[in-house]
Amino acid sequence: MSGTPPFPEFRARLENALDALGMQADHARIPALLGYLQQLQHWNKAYNLTAVRDPGKMLVQHVFDSLAIVPELRARWPRRALRVADMGSGAGLPGIILAICQPDWTIVCVDAVGKKTAFIRQAAGVLGLKNVRAEHGRIESMDSLQADLVISRAFASLSDFVRVAAHHRAPGGILLAMKGQDPVAERAALEAGTGWYVKRAVELDVPEMDASRCLLELDSTGPEGTP
Repeated sequence: MSGTPPFPEFRARLENALDALGMQADHARIPALLGYLQQLQHWNKAYNLTAVRDPGKMLVQHVFDSLAIVPELRARWPRRALRVADMGSGAGLPGIILAICQPDWTIVCVDAVGKKTAFIRQAAGVLGLKNVRAEHGRIESMDSLQADLVISRAFASLSDFVRVAAHHRAPGGILLAMKGQDPVAERAALEAGTGWYVKRAVELDVPEMDASRCLLELDSTGPEGTP
């Protein structure tokens, strides 16, 4: 990217958010993060990517929200180049944010809406992200992506997530679901109906967001993690 950085008025907020998340070393990624925000705002009307229209709210509800999982993932896999499948990726969230922060990871963003995967390709091209690929199709019908991390953000119930996406894990891979308030009813339905359960729950503190967010790791009691 070149020229005047987009949204200069948001730079300080993004710096503060990164500092709050313990990501001070990521200040160099701010132009790319703001460049993504610019693409999201520009294409939102044509592609209907998000109901959030105000770029300041997009910054918090989409960019900060996606950034909040990065410290947890880095702590768990500090020196490993991961293959990540972002299911129901929509506008590339959290996939594109992960790709910006982790250039050594390979990110596959999957969505059933062609306009949304077209946007992901467009944004990745503009931002020069070589580690992002968009796949258009139904998650449950696609061949396994053999991902180390299969992740979803505000995509489906825990049971539906397992049903459509579990086969995309590589051996030893895990499923992660980004949720708002810890979904007690979804947890119960997951255990009762699938044989899967929430192995680990991590509370997320999203900068500037006055709402509960959590990251849930799912596991199965069945053979080879098959629901």
